Amino acid sequence: MALLIVDDEESNRDMLSRRLERQGFQAITAADGPEALDAIRARPFDLVLLDIRMPGMNGIQVLQAIREQYPAAQLPVIMVSAEAQSASIVEALELGANDYITKPVDLPVALARIRTQIAQRSLQQALRESEERYARAARGANDGLWDWNLETGCIYFSPRWKEMLGFADAEIGADPMDWFNRMHPEDRVRFEDAVAAHRRRQTPQLACEHRVLDKDGRYRWMLTRGLAQWDASGKAIRMAGSQTDITAGKLADPLTGLPNRLVFMDRLERSIEYAQRHPNYAFAVLFLDVDRFKNVNDSLGHNLGNLLLQAMADRLRTGLRSADTVSRLQEDCRLARLGGDEFAVLLDDANQVQDAAAVAQRIAAALHAPFVLDSHEVFTTVSIGIAMSSIGYARPEDLLRDADTALYCAKEAGRARFEIFDAGMRRRAVTRLQMEMDLRRAVEREEFRLHYQPIVDLRASRIAGFEVLVRWQHPQRGLISPAEFIPLAEETGLIVPLGTRILEQVCRDMERWRLHDPAHPPLNLHVNVSGVQLMQTGAIEDIERTVRRSRPDTNGFRLSLEITETTMMRNSEAICTLLARLRDLDIGLDIDDFGTGYSSLSQLHNLPVQTLKIDRSFVSRLGQDEEGSEIVRTIIAMAHNLGMDVVAEGVETAEQLAQLKALDCEFVQGFYYGRPVALETAWSLVALPADALAAGAVGFALPHLLPIPGILAPALCI
Repeated sequence: MALLIVDDEESNRDMLSRRLERQGFQAITAADGPEALDAIRARPFDLVLLDIRMPGMNGIQVLQAIREQYPAAQLPVIMVSAEAQSASIVEALELGANDYITKPVDLPVALARIRTQIAQRSLQQALRESEERYARAARGANDGLWDWNLETGCIYFSPRWKEMLGFADAEIGADPMDWFNRMHPEDRVRFEDAVAAHRRRQTPQLACEHRVLDKDGRYRWMLTRGLAQWDASGKAIRMAGSQTDITAGKLADPLTGLPNRLVFMDRLERSIEYAQRHPNYAFAVLFLDVDRFKNVNDSLGHNLGNLLLQAMADRLRTGLRSADTVSRLQEDCRLARLGGDEFAVLLDDANQVQDAAAVAQRIAAALHAPFVLDSHEVFTTVSIGIAMSSIGYARPEDLLRDADTALYCAKEAGRARFEIFDAGMRRRAVTRLQMEMDLRRAVEREEFRLHYQPIVDLRASRIAGFEVLVRWQHPQRGLISPAEFIPLAEETGLIVPLGTRILEQVCRDMERWRLHDPAHPPLNLHVNVSGVQLMQTGAIEDIERTVRRSRPDTNGFRLSLEITETTMMRNSEAICTLLARLRDLDIGLDIDDFGTGYSSLSQLHNLPVQTLKIDRSFVSRLGQDEEGSEIVRTIIAMAHNLGMDVVAEGVETAEQLAQLKALDCEFVQGFYYGRPVALETAWSLVALPADALAAGAVGFALPHLLPIPGILAPALCI
């Protein structure tokens, strides 16, 4: 530590410097004021010992000169005086002296005061450096600072805090209400609750995202962080923290850079308000969804899927009219990514449906061209739903909902197209939603009923088995066709629990049948299985557990599962693995609706399948054209060459039956031999020969054998 000793008496200087150097200090001496000031300018000192009485420039004058350059915290000065100089000591302390000692110098007292001042100087310097570091960090982070005295109620806002909202330093005071009153009404209560929770020590820190009104009347998103200080009794007495502007992150989609849903809905709301004030103004919303986007992610990976979304966003930006594209986020948002693979476009001045349709066609064409992504060429299409403002809307949510409904209709109609919303779509959407709710309850309440349709062995002229078909016994609507509810069950995932319960019921029915008629002939029960359920993790294990509980193979029954040709071909490798496991359980495997899925012969040869079921669309053409007969002939010959049995579905006339016999088809199924019936009726049919069954198939008197309106293609999917 370097000390400067200033005294006009040489003996005093020498004695004090030697004694301090023995204590580890570096002592420099000066004989008068000018020499002392020169020494201070020449090098830094940690403390000055300054004699008050000196000829020429006295100690008070030297002190004044020092304080003009150095504050007391930066260069401490201890005055050295005689006991009779009390007035001078008071004057020196008022002028900025840090302390004083008296002559003759008491070394232990002097050392204590010197070390105290040097320690305080070090602390002040460390504090100043810390404050400077924090100030630099705060400026670098571009954050605003606040410091709230909870006891006085006053709050300090840094200039940067105010600048973030567009205010000058003097335009916002020290009242917390200057802050709270500018918060968005939807956010203020949540923010105040977060502050209160932290003051009660219920949270480790304050962290809350909220909106604050800036000087221009726009809300900006802020992230406020803070920490409280508590007294010994646990009462919060102070809270301080930072404010970060997160508006850009809250309003932009991080993947594509397009405005997000929040911005789009705000812009849509303003368009609705403008249309209400200006009757001649009209606009439209286009809701876009990438067709089969999941296939891209599954086959090429999510990274490539993200690249595809980014590339699509770029084409949408550049492909739309200038009036339809993004300008400024807050002012003129026309295009947004709403999440996942969904995009929305807001079209200004779309007075005619044709205007929106033309834009939809242009978008579809722009996105249909291939994308080259990381050396992969990717083709995609989009489905588009359009809602016109001319219908009349009060809320943006309603308009976007209707555009989404039109999008759903476009997907149902085959994808890669657009649909324009009308009131009928809304009615159908409400009906569909009601059916989904009813379907969920139906699974819980077990409202489904199993019916059995005979499959006749033409060679033995008897019933060889039954196809198990499901009907929904709706409490208000009565029996509902599977064609109406199975697609919805697959889409919602309800097909999984529904399929499990149906298979369990089939096994219970087999047990009831065995107890009712132990001597019945061997029968095959054919049960359709949905590809959605089959591809679920653990599906085979669930089927195995259900089947093993009933042991149908020992009860005169054999269970066969039917899978549509389309499902089989779409997931051929995975399906082959699963079907091989089912075959090991001695469960038969059928391809249903064969001829509609464009199977390749090489794949068919490798599948562990025992039976092909010819689709009814081909059977219905028998006798009407040569082509239909040739297709059926080819399927039967191919199946026999592969060692498979054939079941012709949808047989309704004696002429169709005669041709199938001539083509050597061994099994048939259809209304000619009987409609789907309840289990108890199926028992009575087994004993009948095929001819008697056919003779009585038309006009059966039993109610459950009467035709069910609308059911022409029974199909149970589990």
